[in-house]
Parts: sequence; C-alpha cells; structure tokens
Amino acid sequence: MTWSIVARDPETGHFGIAVASRFFAVGAAVPYMRGGIGAVATQAFVSPLYGTEGLAMLGEGRSPREIIDHLTGRDDGAQQRQLHLIDAGGRNAAFTGTKCIDWAGHIVEDNVSVAGNMLAGPQVLDRTLETYRQHASLPFADRLLSAMDAGEAAGGDKRGRQSAALVIYRDQDHAWLNIRADDHTDPLAELRRLYAVAQERYLHVAETMPTRDNPHGMIDRTEIDRKIAGLEAQRAAEGRQSASFATPWTPT
Repeated sequence: MTWSIVARDPETGHFGIAVASRFFAVGAAVPYMRGGIGAVATQAFVSPLYGTEGLAMLGEGRSPREIIDHLTGRDDGAQQRQLHLIDAGGRNAAFTGTKCIDWAGHIVEDNVSVAGNMLAGPQVLDRTLETYRQHASLPFADRLLSAMDAGEAAGGDKRGRQSAALVIYRDQDHAWLNIRADDHTDPLAELRRLYAVAQERYLHVAETMPTRDNPHGMIDRTEIDRKIAGLEAQRAAEGRQSASFATPWTPT
C-alpha cells in the first residue's frame, strides 16, 4: 500500500525518507530516523518495532542486514511486512516479505534504497530511483520529492492516493524538516506546497535552534528577522504570493 525512498546524502551525512500511499497518515507509520545514526522505513503490514528497535540497533553499530535478520527472524508476521534502512556509513539493506501484496519489491544501491508494495508495477520503483540518481545537483529535499513525483507518474500505489510525507534529519536527534499530507487528493503536490511554506520562514528559523554543539542556538534574532523580511520583500517585488494558508498577521 506504500512506496518510499530511504537515502543518505553522502556529502553531508543527512538522512531523508519520502513516502506516499493510499492510506491515511502514512508519515505517522513509516519513517524512523535519528541524526548521525540512521534511517528506517517500516511498511506493508507495519511493525512499529521495526522502526524503534531498528534505530536502537543501528545506534549500537549493528549492520542493516543483521538488523533485518534479527527483526524478521523473531516475527511470525514478517512475510507480510517490508523494511529498508541505512546507517551512518551508508550501509543499507531491504526486506520484502513473500506475502506482501503485488506488486511488491525493493532496490538497494549506494546510499539509497526504494521499496514498495501494492504498486502499479516495478516501474514505480525504477522511476523513483532513476529520478533520484538523475537529480544529484538538487537540494536533498527537492531530490527526494522529484523522485517520488516520478514514481507517482509511473503509477504509484495501484489503489490511488491519500497521504505522503517527507522527513529529513541532519546531525541531531530531532528532524530538520518533517512535513506530512495525511488525507489529500494529491498528497505529493501538497508536500510541495508545504515545503515551499517551510522555505519562507520555518527552515530559516530551524537554523537558529539549539544543537548539541551549541545549546544556546541563536539568541539574537535580529539577523534571522532581517533575512526573513528580505525574502518577503523579494517575493512581493516579484509579484509572488505566499504559499501559506495562514491568516494575515497585523502587529499591534
């Protein structure tokens, strides 16, 4: 009922998962990540334990293949499940149970894997991965979204569309970006809109947040306020409307 891409940006070490499905709130069920540790996608007949325990084992330094063997080997329902994951060194592995609904399968390459079930056919994964490879010059988020758009154009989930999500972790335990369209007629297009909204303000504010190396973050917000105001002025000068549905704010 789902297909997803799990990737590590080799230049930055950042992790990303993009996923789409004809299922409600797929972003609440599939992606698990931790900065500097790894990323896990658990799908088909989802087991949240594959996500939580998979991440814990990645944190212990265990290999993706070893983790898959451990998790599926103790699970009587494993043949109805699908799992793919990657670690901080770019090692990855995938598993598709024999009872996953056709079409189902996965592809694993350096620093990226794609997996899906209940798809229109293998071309969905082929086009997703091909487009990801072809767009190496794009920012990581755009690259993941372009890959998913290509998979959708190739047929996507054979039942239709409902939800999608994009999650990116940098080097922290919290997400740098986590956007979801939980119930939408065109969820990937909605993700594009949400990503555009995030670029207007949110992602700039995210750069000011405290980190392990800098627990204070940016205390003086003057610089970030100036940057956001400049972006808003540029958008207005170009005649572009905000992508946001937020109500106008009038300072008092």
